Amino acid sequence: MPSANKVTTPVAIDEPIIEGRYAELDDYTVAFETYPTDIDPAEYFAGLPDDRCTCTHWGVVLSGQITFRWADHEETYVAGDAYVAKPGHLPLIAGGTEVVEFSPTSDLGEVQKVIGANMERMATR
Repeated sequence: MPSANKVTTPVAIDEPIIEGRYAELDDYTVAFETYPTDIDPAEYFAGLPDDRCTCTHWGVVLSGQITFRWADHEETYVAGDAYVAKPGHLPLIAGGTEVVEFSPTSDLGEVQKVIGANMERMATR
């Protein structure tokens, strides 16, 4: 059975707003993400349908707090909480938050392309 560990998974994203480590496990990607400061990353989702994340995520908050915002409601999770974030959400993340999250690799890849392009565009402003 495939597995991943934060310590042995290489850093793929190392930005002031996020450290991300990602490992593929069959058709899913496990993400080990740490957010050192408060962030509303809504602008990074611009260009996706309704400018919102189109991927489902299953996760656990190890520390901090994450809020998922849909058009009609919000759900907030804190350390120790497990969650499912269905498509159509935007995250709002408190500084010091660390999550482990599982997502379908193909769906996540499409979202990450858009986020990456937006991060590059914003860095050149």
